[in-house]
Amino acid sequence: MTQPVISVFGGAHIDRRGRIAGETAPAASNPGTWMEEPGGGGFNAARNLARLGHAVTMVSPRGGDAEGESVARAAAEAGVTDRPAIYLDRRTPTYTAILERNGDLVIAIADMALYDLFSPRRLRQKALRDLVAQSRLVLCDANLPAETLAALTATAKAAGCLTAGIGVSPAKVVRFADSLASLDFLFLNAAEAAALTGKKAADPQAWPALLSACGLRGGVVTAGAGTAVAFSGDEQVTRAPRPLEVIGDVTGAGDALASGFLAAHLARESLAGCLESGFAAAAITLRSPLAVHPDLSPERLAAERKRGGE
Repeated sequence: MTQPVISVFGGAHIDRRGRIAGETAPAASNPGTWMEEPGGGGFNAARNLARLGHAVTMVSPRGGDAEGESVARAAAEAGVTDRPAIYLDRRTPTYTAILERNGDLVIAIADMALYDLFSPRRLRQKALRDLVAQSRLVLCDANLPAETLAALTATAKAAGCLTAGIGVSPAKVVRFADSLASLDFLFLNAAEAAALTGKKAADPQAWPALLSACGLRGGVVTAGAGTAVAFSGDEQVTRAPRPLEVIGDVTGAGDALASGFLAAHLARESLAGCLESGFAAAAITLRSPLAVHPDLSPERLAAERKRGGE
């Protein structure tokens, strides 16, 4: 049996998104559309990385219900090895969002208390210890409890793994506060970076110093269509993504960027090349109404990168 190259710990749940068709009318019924699909920062990244040719194992708490079965099917379709921690008497977490016509978030409800049950004690299981020891990269997201993230990243770093995290949201990213010294890369947007540092940066180039002061060695801070900054140690790169003519949905774009970046890093590309690969993966995802583009592949990513360089 092939040993996993990448292990992902974090959110694998159901995303539900309602999109308002016209101008938003608060406190009223709004015509629109509704869709439901498996999601979660870690799970989105896991499926992207699997489609980019990596052997990926996903570890996530899940309920013993139909929603959990949907997540399992999505993992199988993407080629992800699924290792859920199943709580038969609990429901699989869900994220329900209402979006404006242009895709901006109006409000969301995260029903994710199940993730709080995934304690550091779970990581002491031999199967999970072996999984980490066999992995080249351990990727986690901020859906898990802070103490679990700290234990996981410290264990992975001690095993010699590359370690990375996905911020998920301003409210949750602070769970990484005690894990920063064990992370090689943390993927954030500007709001998450501000929540983690307690500061705001007028210039994207200021983020590396602010995050380094908190103990982080490397990361990427994005600003939607604005300029992003990637840094690793003393090296940093700032660049804006290429404008897109059409955007299907912004959901999953940040997770795709992390996936493209990490795939390039595992291929020993430069920091600039990693950011370029992240932008390309995000662009492919942004054109799709889904959080994970079903046709993502190494060939499609390479073509998108070439297109971006023209």
